[in-house]
Amino acid sequence: MKKFICTISPNLYRYYWATMVVVIVSLTLTTPTFAVDDMWTVANTIIVDVYTKIAGISTVLAGLMSAIAVIGVKLANNQHKSDNAWDWRATRS
Repeated sequence: MKKFICTISPNLYRYYWATMVVVIVSLTLTTPTFAVDDMWTVANTIIVDVYTKIAGISTVLAGLMSAIAVIGVKLANNQHKSDNAWDWRATRS
């Protein structure tokens, strides 16, 4: 049989081995990946996470600005400065 194959193509045996080596190497080096969730679930998770972080930062900044306005009112010695402190908070939020 080997002699018959060699008479058809003298290099067929070499091509077969090269093809098999490429197939075996590609099968051993590829790693399968499986998606846990679909695209919409992942996108929803990302959006909720970003929104939560932005809401947290906004809450902290609003509290800080209110504290600065309260300190401004406490340090003010007349009504005009006190009103300006509250107006400053209203224009920044």
